[in-house]
Amino acid sequence: MTLFSANLGFLWTELSLPDAIRAAKAAGFDAVECHWPFDTPAQDVKAALDETGLPMLGLNTRRGNLSQGENGLAALVGREVDARAAIDEALAYADEIGAKCVHVMAGFASGEEARQTFIANLTYACKAASQLGKTILIEPLNRHNAPGYFLQTTDQARDIIEHVGEANLKLMFDCYHIGRTEGDVATRAKELLPFIGHVQFASVPDRGPPDHGELDYWFVFTAFDSLGWTAPLGAEYKPLGDTDVTLGWMKTLR
Repeated sequence: MTLFSANLGFLWTELSLPDAIRAAKAAGFDAVECHWPFDTPAQDVKAALDETGLPMLGLNTRRGNLSQGENGLAALVGREVDARAAIDEALAYADEIGAKCVHVMAGFASGEEARQTFIANLTYACKAASQLGKTILIEPLNRHNAPGYFLQTTDQARDIIEHVGEANLKLMFDCYHIGRTEGDVATRAKELLPFIGHVQFASVPDRGPPDHGELDYWFVFTAFDSLGWTAPLGAEYKPLGDTDVTLGWMKTLR
């Protein structure tokens, strides 16, 4: 049976994070994940996780200065102090709530100097995460939604993972982003399986529930099952209304 995780960065956003965790449990999800939980006391999140029995799969590092349009810090030359502070913060929060992974956001940057900065910050992140038994994730974002984001393709991500060479650095395989940029999602999953640390999904191209669009998620989820993938798949889609109303896909795709 396919397992699903609710990404609470998009689902039940009208609720507090602890109440969104409870809503995910009531809806039948097997796990939860989030984006930037830092404004919610970690003990409140931990209490909701303990109450529901749901694992928290992961969270993101802070994006940076939102008023200046930042979307991550780890590849920004000259921002190493800020990037590592964000890594430390995310790892500490993840450890307090028992989250398994931290997604280190690269940010808007380009060029070899940015690549070397990203690699150095990821090396720092992986060594810090290893002391806590955590995994570091990196995620390519598609050029339509995040033009100028440093990490744009799975090939680029694989090259960086291999260069860093740390066992706890993995790929966030987001079917939506890969579907919009590269296509052939099931084949990419098979090729990249040893590098994948987490899987997310949404319809292509509108990022809605996975019951419509260009990607046939019955085919995609069956492909992951055939590859031996048993971890929960992350529902990171925009419901455009009441989340509960959009959950019919869980019955047909589970």
